[in-house]
Amino acid sequence: MEVLYDGERWSLLKALRGEALEMMRPLAERHIGGVVYGSIARGDVSPTSDIDIFIPSPPAPSILEALIEGAGYTVESREIIQATPSYAAKGYIYIDERRCYSFPLMPMRPVEVEFYRFAGSITYEELRRGLRVPGVDKRLMLIEPTEYGHRETSIIGREGYVARLLGVSVSTVLDRVRALTRRREIGRTGVYVKRSLSPDESFGEVLEELLRLKPAMRRRLRELD
Repeated sequence: MEVLYDGERWSLLKALRGEALEMMRPLAERHIGGVVYGSIARGDVSPTSDIDIFIPSPPAPSILEALIEGAGYTVESREIIQATPSYAAKGYIYIDERRCYSFPLMPMRPVEVEFYRFAGSITYEELRRGLRVPGVDKRLMLIEPTEYGHRETSIIGREGYVARLLGVSVSTVLDRVRALTRRREIGRTGVYVKRSLSPDESFGEVLEELLRLKPAMRRRLRELD
């Protein structure tokens, strides 16, 4: 299906990508790699689109927080989330309810790393150049940018083609199909760990606390450490 964007949607995309560019700027200026992923990278934004800047190889969280605050942002909240026992725990720094920075707190498996390319992701320089890339949304629709909007098609039955197009493994595509199909059938389920940090707590000390309390988290860390 071809989806044509009207002027309002192009304006929204421009505004959201401008916000993402400003969020990524303090990282780029210090040569810290980051990507913005999902609808911001693909172009199929809506008024409810979030801006999540993912940093695959972050500096210490305290340094990252200092960079964010030094750029003029106020840190509204922080949390550690581990979606399932088999996934890496990640840190989240929110500057408001729909804008955040995220980063791994332990090594990620290849399927986790490739998730961002599966969803569509771009770097600061690619965002600055106005690049849009293909990726898959939560409906398991492949979104392919066009000059006038985007084209969308189901990825079911086309997993091999989608993997080649996005430069990810077939196992990554199948993993996301399983996860999103399950979510669609039984609804959103809870996450294994979701721990908010108080202002006087650091990511490091809270992670250590969680590792003491959660044997599955300790096993996950040892697997790829």
